[in-house]
Amino acid sequence: MKFNTQLIHGGNSEDQTTGAVSTPIYRSSTFHQHQLGGQPKWEYSRTGNPTRASLEKLIAELEHGVAGFAFSSGSAAIHAVFSLYSQGDHFVVGSDVYGGTFRLINKVLKRFGFEFTVVDMQDLNAVENAIQDNTVAVYFETPTNPLLQIADIEAIAKIAKRHGVRTIVDNTFATPYNQQPLTLGADIVVHSATKYLGGHSDVVAGLAVTTDQQIAEQLAFLQNSIGSTLGPDDSWLLQRGIKTLGARMRVHQENATAVVKFLQHDPRIGKIYYPGLTDFPGHSIAAKQMKNFGAMISFELKAGLDAKKFVESLQLIDLAESLGGIESLIEVPAVMTHGSIPREIRLKNGIKDELIRLSVGIEDPEDIIADLKQALAQLD
Repeated sequence: MKFNTQLIHGGNSEDQTTGAVSTPIYRSSTFHQHQLGGQPKWEYSRTGNPTRASLEKLIAELEHGVAGFAFSSGSAAIHAVFSLYSQGDHFVVGSDVYGGTFRLINKVLKRFGFEFTVVDMQDLNAVENAIQDNTVAVYFETPTNPLLQIADIEAIAKIAKRHGVRTIVDNTFATPYNQQPLTLGADIVVHSATKYLGGHSDVVAGLAVTTDQQIAEQLAFLQNSIGSTLGPDDSWLLQRGIKTLGARMRVHQENATAVVKFLQHDPRIGKIYYPGLTDFPGHSIAAKQMKNFGAMISFELKAGLDAKKFVESLQLIDLAESLGGIESLIEVPAVMTHGSIPREIRLKNGIKDELIRLSVGIEDPEDIIADLKQALAQLD
């Protein structure tokens, strides 16, 4: 099946018991066992649930992995993946990561003896030079949050394999519609499925997929042992959202192209971060490994302009955390999503106080642009 067909008919698209074309929500916490000491397919919903299993099979197919795993949030999925490793293990991590990932690494994982070296993933020499004898994995986002930096997945995976370490990619911004890291050599892919995969700002979820059967068995054990699994109602919502991913992404991306063109000609915009711009660093790599450039745009207001006044002047676009919903969402990373990162580190990584991150929705593009235009006019 082609990808857009697979979104609708992939996984367990038909309930085997009733023939229902929408996977039923199995809310049962436990399941009747007909034999003591047997091996029932379903026994307890933390261990496995038919609704969640349908979602997990679908995301595994979409990402070309051997198994998928659904968690209660993207952070929970990332935590489970890091839980594959042990005290004293070393990781090479991208310098531009989601603030919650930064917090997990620095406030939680380091306390358990994990070691990290932060590098710019655009610099392949820096990636290779950061690998140590105790390095177990390279972890990065591409495109990154919030600077939309592009890392060459295939090149980094080759470096990692030469050194016997794994490659873990956060594919949230791109989605499997635009990019499939496992086909480029990555070992594990993670998603905050709250974003584009859910697509309607009504579910919080995380996903992990791997190409390695041994890793899959370990993740299944961790998912059950840690217990941060996705419930059946949320699993159903997420699977329903995924069915329209292709249709939504086409509109998201068309709108993003129109918004970028508008921002390019506004004198109050100092810099635009968008991989679709031909002069954007990483554009050629993005064009090679992505189907399209996504619908996330970051931009800086010119120095001295008030980011707070700008975002609070918007009338259509929602000032809110998160991204990837059908509605346009805007935020100031220094205050919101990346506020947990100390200011000196934010500035070193390029996250200025004037930086704005915009998740372009699927409204009429003229309305999105009109709202940006009137809010920017408030800064004059």
